[in-house]
Amino acid sequence: MESLISRCTHCKTNNRLPIERLKEQPNCGKCAKPLLDGCPIEGTVQNFNALIQGQTPTVVDFWASWCNPCVGFAPVFEDTAKQYSGKARFIKLDTEAQSQIAAQYQIRSIPTIMVFKGGKVVATINGALPKSQFTQWLNQQL
Repeated sequence: MESLISRCTHCKTNNRLPIERLKEQPNCGKCAKPLLDGCPIEGTVQNFNALIQGQTPTVVDFWASWCNPCVGFAPVFEDTAKQYSGKARFIKLDTEAQSQIAAQYQIRSIPTIMVFKGGKVVATINGALPKSQFTQWLNQQL
């Protein structure tokens, strides 16, 4: 049985999840809060491909800690993740720590936001946006 490790965004505990059970809205084994809904998930080489598969739209923020626009956009991304809870999955992928994935998707500028459906990129936008513009763009993609 193939699995992935996902860090709980609430208590920071690592949880092992069987990939075929991702659709079941799993909860953290320690704090019992949802693992894949309502808060951005940390994307890694170990979990990224499994998280973007399936019919749940997945919104990925490719960012870096040294990037001021990325840091400024982070609260917008987090608020939007809460707003779209149950409608889409949100992932933050640190391009410095996960450079292999950033190279795979040819990330040249950050922040870059991509929407995936069924493992395929269906939309991309570059740059930090105000929340109203971001949600307007996102509504068009979902």
